[in-house]
Amino acid sequence: MMMAQKDRSWQRIARIGQQLQPSAEHHTEDTDGGLETAHTLSIGQPALNLSLAFPQATPASKFPSLVSDYYQFDDLLSPEEQTLRKRVRAVMEKEIAPIMTEYWERAEFPFEVVPKLASLHIAGGTIQGYGCPGLSIVGCALSVLEVARVDASCSTFILVHSSLAMLTIAMLGSEDQKQKYLPKLASFDAIACWALTEPDYGSDASSLSTTATKVKGGWLLNGQKRWIGNSTFADVAVIFARNTSTNQINGFIVNKGSLGYCATKIENKISLRIVQNGDIVLRDVFVPDDDRLPEINSFQDTNKVLAVSRIMVAWQPIGISMGVYDMCHRYLQERRQFGAPLASLQINQEKLVQMLGNIQAMILVGWRLCKLYEAGKMTPGHASLAKAWNTKRARETVALGRELLGGNGILVDFLVAKAFCDIEPIYTYEGTYEVNSLVTGREVTGIASFKPPLSKKKNL
Repeated sequence: MMMAQKDRSWQRIARIGQQLQPSAEHHTEDTDGGLETAHTLSIGQPALNLSLAFPQATPASKFPSLVSDYYQFDDLLSPEEQTLRKRVRAVMEKEIAPIMTEYWERAEFPFEVVPKLASLHIAGGTIQGYGCPGLSIVGCALSVLEVARVDASCSTFILVHSSLAMLTIAMLGSEDQKQKYLPKLASFDAIACWALTEPDYGSDASSLSTTATKVKGGWLLNGQKRWIGNSTFADVAVIFARNTSTNQINGFIVNKGSLGYCATKIENKISLRIVQNGDIVLRDVFVPDDDRLPEINSFQDTNKVLAVSRIMVAWQPIGISMGVYDMCHRYLQERRQFGAPLASLQINQEKLVQMLGNIQAMILVGWRLCKLYEAGKMTPGHASLAKAWNTKRARETVALGRELLGGNGILVDFLVAKAFCDIEPIYTYEGTYEVNSLVTGREVTGIASFKPPLSKKKNL
C-alpha cells in the first residue's frame, strides 16, 4: 500500500515537471510580416523586470553617488590625484556598473570592459616609463579604491595583472624584459597572471614544490599552481619555481601557447565570480634563459613585490565598503515601510553610522600606509597590519549592509550580496588575516610564530 502511494506521488511530480517543460514550437507573425519561432510554458512566466518587481529602490546598474567620503579625504590629495579619482569613478559608474551583475551571475569574464579599463591608463601603477602611468602610490591606491567600489572582481583582475605581474617584471626583471613586456601589458594589449600558490602550499608559499631544472639554452618547469587569477586567458604568466641546483626560488616568464603549459578554470566559486581563477599544470615547459627573471634568487625577493602589492590589496576593502555604504544610504531613503523611509529608523541609522566610521578609519590607515611607503619607512609589518585590519573591518561593514537591505540584501542586483561574497577571498588572499597578523606580530615582538612547535616524544 505504502509503495503504491509513493509511486503515485512520484508519477504526479513527474507530470508536473513535464508541464513545466517548453511545449512544441509554434509560429507567430512578427512586426515585419515574417515568421518567428517561440516556445511557451504551460505553467509560469519569465521573471519581472526588477524595476517592475521592486519599484521602491534603484538597483546597482545605476550606481549610487559617492557619499561615503565623510571626513573629506579629497582634501589630502593632490589636484592630479583628485582628477584621477574622478576619472576612474566616472568610467566605472557609467560604463561598467550596468553590466557587472550579469557577468558575475554567469561567472564569466567581461572582455568588453578591457578597452574601457585600458582607457583609464592605470595599468602599471607607479612604474615609470615603458608606457606605464607613473602614478604616485596614493594615486595607484585611489584607482584600486574606485574600481573596487563598483566591482571587486574587476579590481582583482587589475591587481593581478598590474600590482603583481607587471610590478614583478619592473622590480626584478632585466631591462630587455621590461622593454619587451611592460608596454603591451600597460596598454592591455596583453594580459598577465602571477603564479605563486600551489595546491599544497598556500600560506606556506615559500615551501613551493614546482621545479625549475637548468637545460641547454633555458629551463624546464614542472609542477602545478592553483588559484591563479587571469590564468585561463593570460598571454603572459609569471611563474615561481624551485631551482633544482640551488634549492632557491626563481622567477620565470612563460608565454601563452608554450608546450606543456595548461590552465583550466576552477569552477563553483561563490566569490569574485568574474575573476577566472585557474589550475596551471606545467609538464616540461621550456623557458629560454632570456625569460628567467634575473633578480629573483630567493623567496625574499618575491616578498619585495608582495610588500608593495599588499598596499593595493589594503585599499580594495575600502572601495568595496564605500560602494556598499553608498548603496545602503540611497536604499534606506528610497525604501519605505510602516509609512516612512527606512532611513528614519534609529536602529538603521546606528548601523549606517557604524559602517561610515569603519570606512573613515580604513581610509586613514590606507593613506598613512602610502605615506610611509613614499618616505621609505614602510615595513612588511605595516603593510600586513593594514591589509589584515582593513579586510576585517570590511567584512563587518558589508555584513551590516546586508542586514540593512533585508531580503534584497541577498540579491546581486543591489550590489550588497555580491560585495558580501566578494570580500571573503580578499580577507584570505595575499596572506590570510592570521598570517598577516603574524607578520606584524613578528615585527613588534621579534619572535616568529608561524610554525607550531615540534612536539617532543614522550619516553615510554
